[in-house]
Order: sequence, then structure tokens, then C-alpha cells
Amino acid sequence: MEAVVFVFSLLDCCALIFLSVYFIITLSDLECDYINARSCCSKLNKWVIPELIGHTIVTVLMLVSLHWFIFLLNLPVATWNIYRFIMVPSGNMGVFDPTEIHNRGQLKSHMKEAMIKLGFHLLCFFMYLYRCEDY
Repeated sequence: MEAVVFVFSLLDCCALIFLSVYFIITLSDLECDYINARSCCSKLNKWVIPELIGHTIVTVLMLVSLHWFIFLLNLPVATWNIYRFIMVPSGNMGVFDPTEIHNRGQLKSHMKEAMIKLGFHLLCFFMYLYRCEDY
């Protein structure tokens, strides 16, 4: 059973790494003016909920399988994803809003967040890979 948990987590982590890279590439395209803000935000908002679900499933899975350290490591990122999704102001297109993405350095903060998530998911990938080796 433990091997199944970590193999699923490993596959989910691969998908989250892909999403983080996709977010970074799309945001850097916006930064270089290769795409417009509306197109960028609609592309990114499409993937906010799948990212939220994927990370929450792994976090709950670690809680249920009693892997406390990995659960506690995943909990802040999952909580941040949920908070960010819930706190979208009414009238905005989503987490990424084309009218606000260039204001107050939001583009830079979104880019920094995507980079941090990429580093986190890479760390988790190697942790899950190491744990798969044990079983």
C-alpha cells in the first residue's frame, strides 16, 4: 500500500512540476510581450483548479497514510493554494486577472511564486522517489 501512495504522489508531483514550468513560461511570455494579458490570464486560470486539486489530494493522502513529515511539508503550500483561490475578488477573471496583472508588481510576484512552487515540487519529487525506493 505504501508503494502505491508514493507512486501516485510521484506521478502527481510530475504533473505539478509540468504546471509550474507552464506557469513560468506563460508569465515570461507576458513579460516579454509575446502574448497579451487577457490571453495569458485565461490560459493560467484554466490550470489553477487542477493544480489546487492535485496538491490537495497528495496532502490528504499523506495525512491518511500517516506520513506526518511529508503531510506537514505539503500543508502550507496546499493552504496557500486554497487561500489564493478563495480570496479572488468578485469581478476578477480569476487568480490571474488581466486588468491587474501589470499593477503593483503582480507579474513579478506571480513569477516568484511559480519559481518557488517549482523548487518545492522538485524537492518533493526527489523525496517521493527516495521513498519509492524503500518499498
